[in-house]
Amino acid sequence: MREGAHVTYALVTNGAAGSSDPEMTRERLAELREAEARASAKVVGVDQVEFLGYEDGLLEPTLEVREQIVRLMRRVRPEVVVTTDPTTRYFGDRYINHPDHRAAGEATLAAVIPGSDTRLAYPELLEEGLEPVKLTGVWLMMNMEPNVVVDIGEFIDKKIESLACHVTQVGDDLGEDGGFVRGMAEFSATDQPFRYGEAFRVFRFDLPWEPPRADPEAPLSEA
Repeated sequence: MREGAHVTYALVTNGAAGSSDPEMTRERLAELREAEARASAKVVGVDQVEFLGYEDGLLEPTLEVREQIVRLMRRVRPEVVVTTDPTTRYFGDRYINHPDHRAAGEATLAAVIPGSDTRLAYPELLEEGLEPVKLTGVWLMMNMEPNVVVDIGEFIDKKIESLACHVTQVGDDLGEDGGFVRGMAEFSATDQPFRYGEAFRVFRFDLPWEPPRADPEAPLSEA
């Protein structure tokens, strides 16, 4: 945003199932999660937040979900899409990846190719005036084989402030002064010349194809 980019957040599910509070209802939690998402986005300068409204915890990468994401892509017309890696099922022996994360990533990648840029893939969208959009790249979060690590040292405090807006989701999990977030960012920046990093698996569609990197021990690139 600081460099002039316009960012749109897209939330596929409504967050209505993410609480064990006996006083909470699904309807109320969905309302809170939407408000928190808007507040979090505002902290980092994002003013457009889209809510697809699928039920939390029940998401599947169906053809319907895929089409809704294609429709959103063609309407917003992004250059780059950032989503979760659907192949990541767990991290070490401490965390099992939420099935909604995997389903959202699976549906989004299927929406990217062939849905977003293939003209005849969704003729009904053409009737709505939604023409194909050509992306320059896809960035996968929560990936176990990143090829790009971004230096986020200048923005780590803003990231923590933004995450802290998700009160019903993170609670006190961020740790004192965002210690958990800082620790994860330091882990991502291992072997990098900076302290805090964000790691991604990046696919570039705007560059000529090159053979895969021959040396698996070669350092990751910096963005």
